[in-house]
Amino acid sequence: MQSSEFDLTKPVDLSDHAEGTGALRSRIPVYKDFLPPCNRSCPSGENVQAWMAFAQSGNYEAAFQQLMEDNPFPSISGRVCVHPCETGCNRTHIDTTVNIHAVERFIGDLSLEAKWPVRYQAKPSGKKVLVVGAGPAGLSAAYHLTRMGHKVEIFEGRSAPGGLLHYGIPSYRLPAEIRDGEIDRVLSMGVRLHLNHKVDDVLLEKEKGRFDAVFVAVGAQISKKEPIAYTNAVPVWDAFQVLYGVSQNQPPQLGNRVIIYGGGKLAMYLSRVMRRLGITAQVLYSGDQKLMPAYDFEADDAIAEGIEIKLLRAIREVEENRFKVEIMQMEKGKIVGSGTYETLEADSLILATGQEGDTSFLQGIDGLQLKDDGTVAVDEGRATGHPGIFAGGDVAGGERSVIIALGQGKKAAKYINAYLKGEAFQKPVKNATAFFRKMHMWFKTEAPLQEQSKLAPSIAVRSFEEVVAGFSEKEARYEAQRCLSCGNCFECDGCFGACPEDAIIKLGPGKGYKFDYDACTGCGVCFEQCPCYAIDMIPEPDKDSNHA
Repeated sequence: MQSSEFDLTKPVDLSDHAEGTGALRSRIPVYKDFLPPCNRSCPSGENVQAWMAFAQSGNYEAAFQQLMEDNPFPSISGRVCVHPCETGCNRTHIDTTVNIHAVERFIGDLSLEAKWPVRYQAKPSGKKVLVVGAGPAGLSAAYHLTRMGHKVEIFEGRSAPGGLLHYGIPSYRLPAEIRDGEIDRVLSMGVRLHLNHKVDDVLLEKEKGRFDAVFVAVGAQISKKEPIAYTNAVPVWDAFQVLYGVSQNQPPQLGNRVIIYGGGKLAMYLSRVMRRLGITAQVLYSGDQKLMPAYDFEADDAIAEGIEIKLLRAIREVEENRFKVEIMQMEKGKIVGSGTYETLEADSLILATGQEGDTSFLQGIDGLQLKDDGTVAVDEGRATGHPGIFAGGDVAGGERSVIIALGQGKKAAKYINAYLKGEAFQKPVKNATAFFRKMHMWFKTEAPLQEQSKLAPSIAVRSFEEVVAGFSEKEARYEAQRCLSCGNCFECDGCFGACPEDAIIKLGPGKGYKFDYDACTGCGVCFEQCPCYAIDMIPEPDKDSNHA
């Protein structure tokens, strides 16, 4: 007979073997709010899980108010955001991501239809802020500063607000009534908008208007120049010129065939606009598909509508209507010329190769630094080197998108608010992220993604009607219910039912639970039964600590 591991006639030290139960308890469970991956990934800092929970229960107005704490444009974002929140969604480990942007769009559209007001409380601060530019970043900053109690005036050089929301995103993707409805809601909160007011001297405007701070958000609305040799060439258009003309129902005379030079979303937008205008468009891009700035779905949609995209093509010369194009190749990760050329013909060339900011009006301001591409140098708080002048959105450089601009406007508002109060803004500590490996999914969760319907390409190209449809109430509710509530308790009673010591006390609907640590043995069963990782096990505190 084999000898026993322990001599049962002598005291035994179980400290190396105990899992932390009974009198030897070394761990206790605690309820925690962890950060869902979707919240963590949102450039605008939306509490996605919170508003999704309201949508799950059908309380859409509460979902709207929660959304509006972080993003003034849920209906717009639900259409044009590239939804990074969905990339990290934990449901991808089970089936497919939650269609977050579609639910957000449903809530935004419903809010416009129902004319829900934005509910907030703000004590007037007596401070005034000038926002230069009524694009996404400027409107976002104005919105959040207004919620903080400051008076805001926006000076916009064009005849309508919105920036690229107005003339950079075609109506087949963002209908005018949606755009205008959400912008009007911001203005109705007391934001004063001055159109056709181009700012040439920021410091003078600041002094004349007695503004306490300035936020510069003029965007990046100039296409980069390309080293192309022109000889009696066809008309060469700036991408923004063309889109602005189309938005005003005055498209320029482009002829029957155009070449669009560029590989970003701007080039994709333009190509699809040309298709709807009955113009044959060909997109040329000097890099390969991996280097293409446009997202795959944007290029796929353009191709589905009959747009030809030619990769590894660089325009070298344009003589009259003939384009000398060099076929490029990849060598050791770099794009190089092959020495082989082809000739293409077109009636116009549209440059959509990148964006630059027109910030010449900021030159000479003490402490304010401009970069070579015209963007403004800012610190983490969007502050320039000149006291009281902040900048954000496309004019501050970095990755450019509507949702990033909205997030930068919100972030700038926080730092401007602190500046106006004579304080330093303290960033709140972020909770740890609830990654899927920490979750214990004990119930069946498979549920197919609710797709949005789309117009067939052959029908879509006939008009500027919106291509992608929104959800019905039933579809939105279903999709919201696919959310796993990662990192936050949704009161499933898994811990309550699993505890062998009855150490978990229910506090009532919406109030969660608490632990009776006098009864708790630290066995960890509640932790193992929590599907959303809202319970963590921590080392046993000192006896005098308060566990509640």
